[in-house]
Amino acid sequence: MDPVIPSTPAVKPAQALELWRRTIVEGVRRDQPDLSTRQMAILLIVYTQPAPHTVRGLSGDLNISKPAVTRALDRLGQLDFVRRKVDEDDRRSVLVQRTLKGSVFLADYAGLILANMTMLPEHNGSAS
Repeated sequence: MDPVIPSTPAVKPAQALELWRRTIVEGVRRDQPDLSTRQMAILLIVYTQPAPHTVRGLSGDLNISKPAVTRALDRLGQLDFVRRKVDEDDRRSVLVQRTLKGSVFLADYAGLILANMTMLPEHNGSAS
């Protein structure tokens, strides 16, 4: 067992990495937008955690600076995966909202993950 990456009864570390690799490669082959890990993390928080989402809140959730969140949101906004709107109740705050295009992107990505899960080789004790 790898001392850095604990295994679970369902998926071994090498299988988890293989799943991640296959999913990313398939996304590249499908000409999906090239998101950084930070951008993907923000997107997943916005779509899987209860709203409202703010730059300050995302910064705290990820323990990164607000400018780093803003840069990631700039890219996600260009892709129309999220939209920013001034909070009418607190005009100093900006709300981060979901979009249909972002929902479709993540649904497709989830489909890639599930499809690749069914093709995982049995764990043979190696990392390749």
